[in-house]
Amino acid sequence: MYIIKVGGGSGINLDGVVADLAAIKEPFIVVLGANAARDRLAALTGHQKIELTSVSGYSSVYSDAEAIDLIMMAYSGLRNKRFVELCQQNNINAIGLTGLDARLVQGKRNKGIKVREGGKTLIKRDFSGKPESVNADLLTLLLGQGYRPVLSIPIVDEQGYAINSENDDIVAVLQKALGAQKVIQLIEAPGFLDNKDDENSLCPTLSVSDLASREMAAEGRMKRKLLALTRLLKDGAAEVVIADGRTENPIFDALAGKGTTIK
Repeated sequence: MYIIKVGGGSGINLDGVVADLAAIKEPFIVVLGANAARDRLAALTGHQKIELTSVSGYSSVYSDAEAIDLIMMAYSGLRNKRFVELCQQNNINAIGLTGLDARLVQGKRNKGIKVREGGKTLIKRDFSGKPESVNADLLTLLLGQGYRPVLSIPIVDEQGYAINSENDDIVAVLQKALGAQKVIQLIEAPGFLDNKDDENSLCPTLSVSDLASREMAAEGRMKRKLLALTRLLKDGAAEVVIADGRTENPIFDALAGKGTTIK
């Protein structure tokens, strides 16, 4: 089984991704991003995205009730259903789900994010949290019957509220529960870059120790992504491939070893 994380940028070649999915024999779960769709809807509705950086250096999007509405419209609505539609057009019997449905991804809401503002340490509380478990029985049942789950945020917290969460963390709990043989992450870059502004600075291979050292030096969202990758490998993923989602055949390229391979 494969877990395939499809980035939410506007440059991702969704037609190519789905065409590749239609040709592979292995069962798979897609974890689908939608940040570009969310930003377009936010601009239309006048909602301003707020990013917070914790005192420990990790960045995240501040998720108030209006932000959750946008997530439901962009992620679990527009992006998810259009992707499922594309799958159906390619004879993939996909089923669009969120972590909220049947408590598919159970999380724990953050007690608050410590941030520094105006020389003071403040606690910012919102509708966000970390995934802790998945409904593996339901996913196994669906996969066994030939369905292909397409999963989007929000996830569900302890009291049944919809909350925002990081797709990197969702992939990690899926991997821990289901033991996928390969995790593929499709992004808007050739793979993991030494210099984010230079697409020729690709790192073809990385180890867990490389990730840990890079995390210490990273800042913002990259710091969070590196931490999630480290957890993913420690939770049993045999191989993670970070590959370019903009190519003609993004998944075939990833399976052929193009991009960055982490073992």
